[in-house]
Amino acid sequence: MTFKPAQWPRKLRSQEWYGGTSRDTIYHRGWLKNQGYPHDLFDGRPIIGIMNTWSDLTPCNGHLRELAEKVKAGVWEAGGFPLEVPVFSASENTFRPTAMMYRNLAAMAVEEAMRGQPIDGAVLLVGCDKTTPSLLMGAASTDIPSIVVTGGPMLNGWFRGERVGSGTHLWKFSEAVKAGDMNQEEFLEAEQSMSRSSGTCNTMGTASTMASMAEALGMALSGNAAIPAVDSRRRVMAQITGRRIVQMVKDDLKPSDIMTKEAFENAIRTNGAIGGSTNAVVHLLALAGRVGIDLTLDDWDRCGKDVPTIVNLMPSGEYLMEEFFYAGGLPVVLKMLGEGGKLHKDALTVSGETVWDEVSGARNWDEDVIRPVEQALTDQGGIAVLRGNLAPNGAVLKPSAASPSLLKHRGRAVVFEDIDDYKVKIDDDQLDIDETCVMVLKNCGPKGYPGMSEVGNMGLPPKILKKGITDMVRISDARMSGTAYGTVVLHTAPEAAAGGPLAIVRNGDMIELDVAARRIHLDISDDELTERLASWTPIHELPESGYAKLFHDHVEGADTGADFDFLKGCRGSAVGKDSH
Repeated sequence: MTFKPAQWPRKLRSQEWYGGTSRDTIYHRGWLKNQGYPHDLFDGRPIIGIMNTWSDLTPCNGHLRELAEKVKAGVWEAGGFPLEVPVFSASENTFRPTAMMYRNLAAMAVEEAMRGQPIDGAVLLVGCDKTTPSLLMGAASTDIPSIVVTGGPMLNGWFRGERVGSGTHLWKFSEAVKAGDMNQEEFLEAEQSMSRSSGTCNTMGTASTMASMAEALGMALSGNAAIPAVDSRRRVMAQITGRRIVQMVKDDLKPSDIMTKEAFENAIRTNGAIGGSTNAVVHLLALAGRVGIDLTLDDWDRCGKDVPTIVNLMPSGEYLMEEFFYAGGLPVVLKMLGEGGKLHKDALTVSGETVWDEVSGARNWDEDVIRPVEQALTDQGGIAVLRGNLAPNGAVLKPSAASPSLLKHRGRAVVFEDIDDYKVKIDDDQLDIDETCVMVLKNCGPKGYPGMSEVGNMGLPPKILKKGITDMVRISDARMSGTAYGTVVLHTAPEAAAGGPLAIVRNGDMIELDVAARRIHLDISDDELTERLASWTPIHELPESGYAKLFHDHVEGADTGADFDFLKGCRGSAVGKDSH
């Protein structure tokens, strides 16, 4: 840890708006006073922007207004001046074609809201899947002192004596209906048990994974990730976060001081230990690009390959986020990684202390939920990065959610040209497919969907499900929900819509998967591969206007984070010229 706090007092960036007696400062200050703020609040104390992703159409974040009030209380207590700022909220539950298409737009909006307004520090109030990475990306781009507080997961769902995990049981019950093991009325009855409190998914889906990534990166206070949304300790976390950001501004403790290469390596290893979502790959790659850190898929494979999955949560295991919190939460995991030599202990956190200072005293209160290494769910957790002639730039697979018997497999390709083609064919009993086949879905990557939707965990054909088969090898350039499971190869790059090899796979081609060897191979000759690629033409019309065109023209591949090509690197928080 090499950070040295800045001297206090010093002039803050907000004073460019509010300090002094010029016409411009009186203009800015005078207007804000119409809210009833006394004059001495503009005396140079830190102004804290509470970047709130609350929205009625983002149900995971529906309780963030209450948390914002607790953050404000903490800021006031520490001598700061809190101002709540509504920012773009990309809801996984409602946005079409996919919330991922709007992650970059949200990050741009947050970045400019921070840069263009009198904010000395920011509390990033997040929850639903894309809100966490988008706000972190915006904060990284401006490098204003920032700290994350999440909304927390929902309470456990229960249905007929069984834990119901958000998303995970949606896939499970949906497949059961197709297989004839559950009727539609029972499915509707189960729906009522899936979301019984405020908060994000209660599985180790993408929301909980990204909350864990924020904590592992050092961008949230220790213990933040797992506290249930409706637990009073979640409100306490919000309030002490409000206190902490004021001191961070005084110290000038910025995202670039915290999100180092070592911090990203800690996060990658943490993702393996918790059985985290494959979506963390694209989000951390994009975030690293905003900080200016050289992070690649190879780093994901190198750092995660030998990390056992020790958190026994759905979709990899059997418990939910409530039990994870009661067992001790992420601090226990980080401590175990440190004891195993898999943690950069000196990495700095928003607390001003090292990660090891924060977690070395953590205790595991339930070894069935957070397992000892010798009882891990899988010895090789993490994210497997596959390469070969089918994915020259890489593809990913989550071993802890896959069937061990399918991790080495050779099968006949059954091809779906896009998601609409899949929907037309999948329920047809005449579809030429059996459980040994490899399902291939094209044109669902960043450009192809557009936005790279979570459709990679294609449901199996009913005629396969009725045989009692619950998993097959599936390959696509799409993503899948962090709540999903199966032997699913994702993020295949280059994507089909960009002319990647996935685009030229044909029905009947043989495909080889060997996860241990990190290999994904289309079994045709190099000459035939070259010939097919040369004759390939896109199947979709390109967008002609609006955000869809901006997205298509500038989004990069999944292998580098699917960010926009013009947003790489930190652009800083310089105060622009005042026109008044």
